[in-house]
Amino acid sequence: MRVHPVLPLLYAAGSALGIGAYALQHIPTVHLDASPVEDTESTSTALDPATSITFPKTLRIPSKFPLPTFTLIGVGVRTVSFLGLRVYSVGFYADLSNPKLNIPFTATPEEKIDYIVRNTACVLRIVPTRNTSYSHLRDGFTRALTVRVQLAKTRDALSPETEFAIQSPLRKLKSLFPNSAVSKGTPLDILLTAPTGDKKRPRTLVFRDLGAVESDWVAEQFVLAYFEGDGISPPLKKATVERLKTLGS
Repeated sequence: MRVHPVLPLLYAAGSALGIGAYALQHIPTVHLDASPVEDTESTSTALDPATSITFPKTLRIPSKFPLPTFTLIGVGVRTVSFLGLRVYSVGFYADLSNPKLNIPFTATPEEKIDYIVRNTACVLRIVPTRNTSYSHLRDGFTRALTVRVQLAKTRDALSPETEFAIQSPLRKLKSLFPNSAVSKGTPLDILLTAPTGDKKRPRTLVFRDLGAVESDWVAEQFVLAYFEGDGISPPLKKATVERLKTLGS
């Protein structure tokens, strides 16, 4: 029997919350189990200097079916430029221990970012610097994906078939976010699952405790949007580029 790619995450949540297998197959919410297990010593954390928000250098997400240990690559602040408001800090993590990950040493940092996102599991951890709402975060995410669609079309990198196919997951993404508040300092982990090598099992973008979207294009482009040009967070892009200059096999 083929196992749905999101079911391991769903069953992990079920174990923690006491939800039966039947119920798990009939609800849209996806939980990445309880709270991530993080290193707490100062030597095991990285500081976003713009916000003083700290990120664990390694991130382990408990699950009935083990997930990899994610390594922090870069951190930075997301700022609304015309107001100068710091919206959230963001950390970029990846499964650098993946045995199938052979980052080309001679590639540019931008090429290494693209390679990592397309070939292994990644996590974006977003930590609001002020009280906000899920709808505000949703609007920012959907705007970023709209830009990615237009950019791909100008590059002739989006076929009509793919553009049609991503409409449903884009609508699904918009529907995941409740009309409720998000408190300052509350992390939102967004997991991009590793590629399976099976075209019938697309990669999944999991928004912790909110739900998931299945689409290779949407899942990968969501993460890559943070690194296009100067990036959604220029400090994150800069920190990631610096980290990747010496990383590769």
